[in-house]
Amino acid sequence: MPEITMPRLSDTMEDGVVANWLKHVGESVRRGEVLAEIETDKALMELEAYDDGVLEHIIAEPGTRVPIGEPIAILGDGSGRTAIPARSTTDTGTAPVTPSVTEAPAPAPSAAPAVDARRPKSSPLARKIAEELGVDIAALTGTGPGGRITRRDVENAHAATASEAPAAATDRRLPQPVAAVDAPAGKASGDYDEIALTGIQRVSATRLTQSKQQAPHIYLTSAIDVTDLLAFRARINDTLAEAGTGKVSVNDLLVKAVAVTLRANPAVNVSFAGDTLHQHHGIHLGVAVATPAGLLVPVIRDADRKSVSAIAAETRDKATRARDRTLNTDDMSGGTFTISNLGMYGIEHFTAVINPPEAAILAVGAATDELRLDGEEIVSRKILRVTMSADHRAIDGAIAAQFLAHLRDLIEHPLRIVT
Repeated sequence: MPEITMPRLSDTMEDGVVANWLKHVGESVRRGEVLAEIETDKALMELEAYDDGVLEHIIAEPGTRVPIGEPIAILGDGSGRTAIPARSTTDTGTAPVTPSVTEAPAPAPSAAPAVDARRPKSSPLARKIAEELGVDIAALTGTGPGGRITRRDVENAHAATASEAPAAATDRRLPQPVAAVDAPAGKASGDYDEIALTGIQRVSATRLTQSKQQAPHIYLTSAIDVTDLLAFRARINDTLAEAGTGKVSVNDLLVKAVAVTLRANPAVNVSFAGDTLHQHHGIHLGVAVATPAGLLVPVIRDADRKSVSAIAAETRDKATRARDRTLNTDDMSGGTFTISNLGMYGIEHFTAVINPPEAAILAVGAATDELRLDGEEIVSRKILRVTMSADHRAIDGAIAAQFLAHLRDLIEHPLRIVT
């Protein structure tokens, strides 16, 4: 088949956005070579060629949303005689492309459409950083292979601009708005700007609305003394520093503690499935990560069997790749329980929406200094509040309470987390 169609790259994908073409019209293509980058509802993924040939026509330009199965390009023998199919209109407002056969360009690199010339080759990370720093990536000259624009190119350009006009520099300590690749220019209307949702935001809106409508949520909050946990973490990091390895965070310890608690309380490691419950064998923990394009939840598989340092390394890697949109489908599928931590933002308590098809999620707040009675003495302790949201169809209140009691006991005696 000469048509290159939008593939299904994730289990929840209904359409995808062509983020960038890595091949130009007229270039030869070999089976297995990467043709384009596709933004799905979960990640930025590579589209490989299934056949050898010549890229004769690009139907879907960068930024175009295309339903699964619809053509996005034509791969032929280079003669330009392959008929170009029509593509249906999508919700981005892009008109259907229905060029005639005679409009297919000649098979020479110089015949590439203007859109290809306007979009220099660049890595997903370089484009993300350029958006965050306000750098016009189209104006840069790449130093990577084949003239590809790299992260260093973007950062160097931003540094040069900042040094020339320091007074105009913005406060980079605050999150900066990032334009999604599938978002058309914002529309001004009266007192507001209209900004299109990213693919991740659209799917999250649908799935989380369904979760609230279909799953009767119950919420249980527990206050946990983490004074000893914080001291335990400091000792671990001192040991890791001597060994020259990376540190562990409080969240890494919590992930391990939750995994151990789930292994001891399998009735919580379930999914509701109509007339049955699916009690999962593996403990696969989703860790919510905020990205410029929306919330992603990479999964730490078999977390109960991994060391805290291994969890820390994997979490750092997947969080970075989540922000760079380079996670694959396997990285984000199969979760059985999710942890959402907003403590780093100073949030002390919140409730989270269950991530279907899971039956529970744990919302983690910040540890704060509170006064407690120790016998007849008043002492200051670090108290952290966690709130469990559970699907009442799958998890009874008593089962959820037992889970939290077990988790609290484990965290307040942190040596048990790693033994």
